Amino acid sequence: MIPQSEWLTAVEAAAYLKVKVRTLLLWVRQGKVKGYALSGTQRCVWRFQHCDLDAMLTQPSVALESKRRIQ
Repeated sequence: MIPQSEWLTAVEAAAYLKVKVRTLLLWVRQGKVKGYALSGTQRCVWRFQHCDLDAMLTQPSVALESKRRIQ
Protein backbone atom coordinates (compact mmCIF):
# COMPACT_ATOMS: atom_id res chain seq x y z
CA MET A 1 0.00 0.00 0.00
CA ILE A 2 1.46 3.35 -1.06
CA PRO A 3 0.54 6.29 1.19
CA GLN A 4 -1.33 9.23 -0.34
CA SER A 5 1.17 11.85 0.86
CA GLU A 6 4.38 12.39 -1.08
CA TRP A 7 6.16 12.75 2.29
CA LEU A 8 6.89 9.41 3.93
CA THR A 9 8.03 8.46 7.41
CA ALA A 10 11.08 6.23 7.78
CA VAL A 11 8.81 3.22 8.30
CA GLU A 12 6.77 3.99 5.18
CA ALA A 13 9.87 4.70 3.08
CA ALA A 14 11.54 1.47 4.21
CA ALA A 15 8.40 -0.48 3.31
CA TYR A 16 8.31 1.24 -0.09
CA LEU A 17 11.93 0.20 -0.74
CA LYS A 18 11.33 -3.23 0.84
CA VAL A 19 14.20 -2.85 3.31
CA LYS A 20 14.43 -2.53 7.08
CA VAL A 21 14.28 0.95 8.63
CA ARG A 22 17.78 0.42 9.94
CA THR A 23 19.08 -0.16 6.40
CA LEU A 24 17.28 2.94 5.12
CA LEU A 25 18.81 5.14 7.82
CA LEU A 26 22.25 3.67 7.07
CA TRP A 27 21.78 4.61 3.41
CA VAL A 28 20.84 8.15 4.49
CA ARG A 29 24.10 8.44 6.47
CA GLN A 30 26.04 7.06 3.48
CA GLY A 31 24.38 9.54 1.13
CA LYS A 32 22.68 6.87 -0.99
CA VAL A 33 19.19 8.15 -0.16
CA LYS A 34 18.14 11.74 0.39
CA GLY A 35 16.35 12.21 3.70
CA TYR A 36 15.10 15.29 5.51
CA ALA A 37 15.68 15.56 9.25
CA LEU A 38 12.97 17.49 11.09
CA SER A 39 14.31 20.13 13.44
CA GLY A 40 12.92 20.98 16.83
CA THR A 41 12.57 17.42 18.05
CA GLN A 42 14.63 15.63 20.67
CA ARG A 43 15.09 12.58 18.48
CA CYS A 44 16.15 12.69 14.88
CA VAL A 45 12.93 12.28 12.90
CA TRP A 46 13.31 11.63 9.19
CA ARG A 47 10.97 12.24 6.28
CA PHE A 48 11.41 11.11 2.71
CA GLN A 49 9.89 12.04 -0.64
CA HIS A 50 8.71 9.55 -3.24
CA CYS A 51 10.72 11.25 -5.99
CA ASP A 52 13.98 10.89 -3.99
CA LEU A 53 13.30 7.21 -3.32
CA ASP A 54 12.45 6.59 -6.97
CA ALA A 55 15.65 8.39 -8.03
CA MET A 56 17.67 6.12 -5.75
CA LEU A 57 16.06 3.05 -7.33
CA THR A 58 16.86 4.16 -10.88
CA GLN A 59 20.54 4.98 -10.24
CA PRO A 60 23.00 2.34 -11.43
CA SER A 61 24.53 0.32 -8.63
CA VAL A 62 28.19 0.51 -7.68
CA ALA A 63 28.65 -3.07 -8.87
CA LEU A 64 27.36 -2.16 -12.32
CA GLU A 65 29.55 0.95 -12.53
CA SER A 66 32.72 -0.92 -11.58
CA LYS A 67 31.87 -3.72 -14.05
CA ARG A 68 31.53 -1.16 -16.85
CA ARG A 69 34.96 0.29 -16.06
CA ILE A 70 36.56 -3.14 -16.22
CA GLN A 71 35.15 -4.00 -19.66
